[in-house]
Amino acid sequence: MAHVIERWFKKYFSDPEGIILAVLLILGFTVVIFFGDMLAPVLASVVIAYLLEGIVRALESRQVPRMAAVIVVFSLFLAFLLFLVLGLVPLLSKQLAQLMQEVPAMVGEGQKALLRLPESYPDFISPSQVTEIMSAIRSGLTELGQSALSFSLASLSTIFSLAVYLVLLPVLVFFFMKDKKMIIDWVTRYMPKERGVALIVWREMDRQIGNYVRGKLAEIMIVGITSYIVFALMGLNYASLLAALVGLSVVVPYIGAVVVTVPVLLIGYFQWGWSESFAYITIAYFVIQALDGNVLVPWLFSEAVNLHPIAIIIAILIFGGIWGFWGIFFAIPLATLVKAVLDAWPKLSDERMESTA
Repeated sequence: MAHVIERWFKKYFSDPEGIILAVLLILGFTVVIFFGDMLAPVLASVVIAYLLEGIVRALESRQVPRMAAVIVVFSLFLAFLLFLVLGLVPLLSKQLAQLMQEVPAMVGEGQKALLRLPESYPDFISPSQVTEIMSAIRSGLTELGQSALSFSLASLSTIFSLAVYLVLLPVLVFFFMKDKKMIIDWVTRYMPKERGVALIVWREMDRQIGNYVRGKLAEIMIVGITSYIVFALMGLNYASLLAALVGLSVVVPYIGAVVVTVPVLLIGYFQWGWSESFAYITIAYFVIQALDGNVLVPWLFSEAVNLHPIAIIIAILIFGGIWGFWGIFFAIPLATLVKAVLDAWPKLSDERMESTA
């Protein structure tokens, strides 16, 4: 047994470059886990600057000077940020407040519908089961109300933090884009020379993560805008709020589409009941989901790393538990990072062992 462990350790940890890669990964994860909240504006700015770098490079390839390209792209980013803060967020907040006011009436209608079920389907559901369901609904609403109250009590500090982030974020993004080369040179100066494996992993990640995140943002925009147009044309209540939920649902593969289906169909049912309009909105919603999964995703992510659905779900659970929303959003790129490390590390170790044999 000791021989097996010793052989395994020599295979994977005898290479100095592999050890350096392990140390860099541990340091990176440690910083994010323990200092993520404090460095949230910096980390978010790095991610945004990295995403915008693709547009800057595209302009540079058209003979546009880098500084001019940075100013153009940064101006577009500021315009989009202002649209979110001054246009979209107030609209969504207003619709969410209206929905919360109508929740008691919806719950009342739902209880009446549940009470009719034992009469219509006595073989499938009993009055005691209906009582249990109603108790569970009341318990859930009570917890939701408590969460909303605690959020409102902490809203002042939240608003202050958000205001600070809105000021710091654009400033940091601009300087990360403007001084990219200087920052990279400064970081490289303190990196060890034996970083071959780290460079292999970085090139693989640089090839994948930028395309993935840009593609995911494009998917959110396309699905959200399409859903809003369809919902608005069909007269569905809270079209903007539901469209935003549908757009954000693509962040969580498989699970998000299932979760967001519930509010869409519930609001459609309470608005129209069992009618043709409800059937039409249901069909339209599932058509959007089908086109997203079978047309849009293959088109946007044709060069993405092929990860098994089980690996994706495990990555969502692990990284989402560690970093919340951002962990869920970056679950697939982080899983790709793990895959790239596993692919590069043993391969290099095997080559070193064969060359020294």
